[in-house]
Amino acid sequence: MIGIDIIKTSRMKRMIERFSEKALQKFLHEEEILLVKNHKTAAGFWAIKEAFSKAIGTGIGTDCSFFDMKIYKDDKGAPKLSLSKNLLQKFKIINVAISITHDGEYAIGVVNIQSATTNKVKQF
Repeated sequence: MIGIDIIKTSRMKRMIERFSEKALQKFLHEEEILLVKNHKTAAGFWAIKEAFSKAIGTGIGTDCSFFDMKIYKDDKGAPKLSLSKNLLQKFKIINVAISITHDGEYAIGVVNIQSATTNKVKQF
């Protein structure tokens, strides 16, 4: 399953200017907030969480909240995604890979999920 999201970084900048750290607390765990260097980083984190929710087909809501996911960095500084027990069990997730990129005023997040229930290509 694949999900992608794009966000204009100025949208995140306005949100942070208006609501300060409370804006980040709406979608990030405290550990994630510590990783945020600026509004562009925050926008990338937003995009990853939205992309994940699209990949599982639910969007952000009852079945998948922003707080069911946690972004962290590996030893080399690459972003990784950990998931709540609820998401892992409900969607039978085996593995997840993410990528965040920035270009000008945009942040893009891509998520690839391997699941025990991943549908095979339909034959016709």
